[in-house]
Parts: sequence; structure tokens; C-alpha cells
Amino acid sequence: MNDPISDMITRIRNAGAAKHQAVALPFSKIKLEIAKILKQEKYIKDFKKTGKGEEKTLEIELKYPEVITEIKRVSKPGHRMYSGYSELKKVKSGYGISIVSTSKGLMTSIEARKARLGGEVLIEIW
Repeated sequence: MNDPISDMITRIRNAGAAKHQAVALPFSKIKLEIAKILKQEKYIKDFKKTGKGEEKTLEIELKYPEVITEIKRVSKPGHRMYSGYSELKKVKSGYGISIVSTSKGLMTSIEARKARLGGEVLIEIW
């Protein structure tokens, strides 16, 4: 798997389209941080880490299958997208969020603007 973040958002998108209540994916620290932001912004109901060693998984419980209408990978491994804090734009006139990887960790674009931090724009959700 070349891009674990794209795999994560594809699994979430497919689970929502199929009206599943939960989705399981291979565990990684960045996926855990993305799941924390999705829960904080009320896009998912809950998440939990299960298993040990090589068999760790991240189980995400979807709030409603249709809550995430669109989820898009912005910065890709072959084409990275960086923005300064003043260049971070609102997603769908403030109805969506973008997740930014900053020097202080992952955060929403709103939090990054308040902290005056720029970084790599990973995902847009609305």
C-alpha cells in the first residue's frame, strides 16, 4: 500500500456508501490522529484500537453513513500541497473542514489559522 491515508478515506467513503455502521482498517499513528479529529468535529461516532503487534486495527464507528458526503485527499505522495496559515481556505464556505499536518501535529485548518501555523493540507471533508 503506497498511501495509507488515501486507503483510510476510501474505506470510510465506501462504508458510508454501503450504509455500514463501522469500518476496520490497519492501525497507524497518523490514522489514529485523523480519527481523533473526525470524532472531535462530530463526523464519526467513535473509534478504538484493537489487537496487538502486527495485527493492530483501528475500528471506526460511523455516526450516520451519509454524514460525510465528500472526503478528498488533497496532498498526495506524488504531489504535496503546502499552505501558509494565511493561505488556508475555508472548505465549502465553512461547512467542511480540512486536516493540516503542522509542526505541532495534526489539526483542522481553523485551529491552524488561530495558532498561526501552516503545513501540509492532507484531507478536505464536507
